[in-house]
Amino acid sequence: MRKNLSSQITLIRIPEKYYKPENEFEYSVLTRFEKIPAHIFASMDEGSLEIAQEIAGEIRSRQKAKRKFVLVLPGGRSPHTLFQHLIRMHEKEKLSFRNVVIFLLYEFYPLTNAAGSNLYQLQEAFLNQVDIPEKNVFYPDGFMNKNDIYDFCEKYEQKIKEFGGIDYMLLGIGMAGTIGLNSAGASMNAHTRLALMDNTSRKESAQSFNSLENIPAGVITMGLGTIMEAKKVVLISWGESKAAMIRQTVEGPATDALPATCLQHHSNAKAVIDLSSAYHLTRISHPWLVTNCEWDNKLIRRAIIWLCQLTGKPILKLTNKDYSEHGLGELLAIFGSAYNVNIKIFNDIQHTITGWPGGKPNADDSNRPERAEPYPKKIVVFSPHPDDDVISMGGTFRRLCDQHHTVHVAYQTSGNIAVGDEEVIRYCEYLLDVCARYSPKDSRLKTKAEEIIRYLRYEKKEDGRPERPDVLFMKGTIRREEARHASRYSGLKDENIHFLDLPFYETGLVKKKPLGEKDVETVKKLLLKIKPDQIFVAGDLADPHGTHKVCLDAVLAAIDGVKDLPWMKNCRVWMYRGAWAEWEMDHVEMAVPISPEELRQKRNAILKHQSQAESAPFLGDDERLFWQRAEDRNRATAETYRQLGLAAYEAIEAFVQYIPIR
Repeated sequence: MRKNLSSQITLIRIPEKYYKPENEFEYSVLTRFEKIPAHIFASMDEGSLEIAQEIAGEIRSRQKAKRKFVLVLPGGRSPHTLFQHLIRMHEKEKLSFRNVVIFLLYEFYPLTNAAGSNLYQLQEAFLNQVDIPEKNVFYPDGFMNKNDIYDFCEKYEQKIKEFGGIDYMLLGIGMAGTIGLNSAGASMNAHTRLALMDNTSRKESAQSFNSLENIPAGVITMGLGTIMEAKKVVLISWGESKAAMIRQTVEGPATDALPATCLQHHSNAKAVIDLSSAYHLTRISHPWLVTNCEWDNKLIRRAIIWLCQLTGKPILKLTNKDYSEHGLGELLAIFGSAYNVNIKIFNDIQHTITGWPGGKPNADDSNRPERAEPYPKKIVVFSPHPDDDVISMGGTFRRLCDQHHTVHVAYQTSGNIAVGDEEVIRYCEYLLDVCARYSPKDSRLKTKAEEIIRYLRYEKKEDGRPERPDVLFMKGTIRREEARHASRYSGLKDENIHFLDLPFYETGLVKKKPLGEKDVETVKKLLLKIKPDQIFVAGDLADPHGTHKVCLDAVLAAIDGVKDLPWMKNCRVWMYRGAWAEWEMDHVEMAVPISPEELRQKRNAILKHQSQAESAPFLGDDERLFWQRAEDRNRATAETYRQLGLAAYEAIEAFVQYIPIR
C-alpha cells in the first residue's frame, strides 16, 4: 500500500535541468538571482537523505580524528524525515553518535508541561533512538526561574565555545521568515537569549500544544549572532506552504524584516529544499528568464498569464513587442506570431469554464472539462474536516445537487479537537435544561452533563495528555450535526452523508498518528460501495496542521488499490483547495462560475458550522473567518479570469484533475 502519493503530485512537469544542472556553468546561469545556494530535490525524502548522508560523513570524519561533532537541531516537523534516515543508518549501518554533541536551537518559555517542550519532541523523534550520551545533549530549560535565564544564556554560549564552536547548524524557516524563532527586527549581533514569539510563530507552534492559549509567549533561543558564527548552516524547507518565503529568503533583498535573509551574508550557508518549496524560485517558476525552456502547454500558459499580469493587458491584446521585451521571444519563434500564441492560450483557458461540473448531458463535451455521460453521475465529495466541503467547493456542491446527480459527502475526520470547551459547556447546559423540562427523574444524563461542565470549568489541566473521551464525543457530535445541517442546506439527502472517523485522527491531541491501513481500508470500502463516476478530494497541502495531507493520502491510497477496476477506469478525480490557498491559474483545469446568489448560499452553508465561526483554534495566520477567506478567494479567481479577457463572473471555484499514478 502506497501511503504518500500526495508527494508525487506534479502540477507541472519540471525538467531536471532546472534543478539538477549538468555542470557549474549551467548552475551559475540558472541561479543568478539566488543569493543563498539552493539545492533542490524532487522530494522531501531525497533532500532529507542527502542531508543525513552529509551529517553521517561529518560524524565519521570526526570519529577518525577522535574529535567531537557539534550539531545544532531545530524544532518543528521539518527535520523528522532526516531523523528517520539517521536512525536507520544507526540501526543498519552501525553509525554511532557517541562523539556527537547536540545543542538545541531553542526551547519554549515558560513551559507548564514537559510534553509540549522542544526537547521532548526531539527525544521522541530522534534522541532516544540513537546512542548519543545524555551528557552530550545541551538544551535550555523551559521551566527555569526567570531570574536564572540571563546566567543560563551566558553559560550556554560559553559551553558552545568550549566545544570549539558549532560545526553544523540545521535550521527550519517560519512562515514569517523566522529562523530559530528570531522574529522581525532581531539584531544580527544577538546571541542566546529570551525572546518573545511573534503571533505567526505562536500559531505555527500549535502542533506541540492543545490550544493557542497554551502556547508560551516566548522562547530561549540562539540569536542571529550565534547562527552566523556556526561553521556550516543548512536551511531546510519542504512543501508549498513555505515556497513564497523561500523565494524571498533566497532571491529577495537582505532585510531585518525577514531574519532568514541574514544567511545571504554567511560564508557557508545553503538551502536544501524540495520542488514544492522551490516552486517560486525563478528557475522553477519563470525559467524563461534564466535559460532556454522545454515548452509544454502548461508552461506556455504560465508564461502568458505572467506576461498579462506584467503588462496589465488581457491575453488577446499582447503583441510581438511584449513577448520580445520580456524574454519570451522563443514562443514567437515556435508559433510565428503573438496572435497565434494568444488565441491558443485564450481558448485553452476558456475551455476550463463550465457551469456543469458533473458534465452537461446531451452536449458536445470535446472542449469541456467533464464528460457528458453518464448522467446523472454518482459523485463522492471527500471532506477532511466537517466543513471543508462547503468552504472549498460549496457552490459546486450545491450545483451538483441541483443538477440531479447522486451526490455523497464523506467526512474523513471528526474534527473534534477544533471545538472549543465553551461550545461543549453551552451544549451541556442546554442538555440540563432539556432534562429538567422533559426527564427530571433521569439522573444519568443530568449527572454526565454536570460532570463535563465541572471538569471543563474547574478541573481541566493542560498537561499534554489526550482529551477525555466523553468530551471528545461531545465535540465530535457538535461538528457532526453542524455538517449534517450544512449538507442538507446544500441539497444533500441524509442517507448520502457519511462520517468515516478515520482512526489516525482520534488521538485527542493536536498531534496525530501516521496514516494506517485501517484509514485506507475505510475509504476504500466506501468507494467500493458507491462505485462513483466522479470524486472530489481536498488537494490543499498548505493546511497548517497537516490533516489535509493525511486525508488526501488516504483517498489516493484507496484509489491506488481500486484503480484497475472497470468502474474506476471511468471515474475522474478532481482536487479542490480549501481555506489556506487557491490553485494558480496555470494549473486550473475546471473553473465553475458562482453567481451572487449562489455565493450567498455558500456563505450560509459555511455559517452552519457555528463552532468554527470565530472560536476555532486553528484559523492559521489569516485573521479572516473561513467564509470571508472563501469569498475573497473565489472572487479573486473570477477577477483573474476577467483581467485575462474572459467573461466577468461574481466568483469562481477552481479544480485540478488527479490522474492515478501507475
